[in-house]
Amino acid sequence: MNRTYQFWVVLTAEQCLAYYQGAVTQVLVRADSGEKIQLPVHHFRPYISHFGLNGYFQLTTTATGKFITLKKIN
Repeated sequence: MNRTYQFWVVLTAEQCLAYYQGAVTQVLVRADSGEKIQLPVHHFRPYISHFGLNGYFQLTTTATGKFITLKKIN
């Protein structure tokens, strides 16, 4: 059975720049359930703007934690 997590992400433009420069490869978030989730920052790339990254997301994984989808829901 797949698992879903919902969480907010707020990163400044400077923090996102660290990703493009290769200094950052992972993002650590806390889901609404209280669980900490670490995932590759490249999954957020479609949602990064020149202002940074700001939004409410839903992550779907397999029961063993493998990535399925990430979508912005707000």
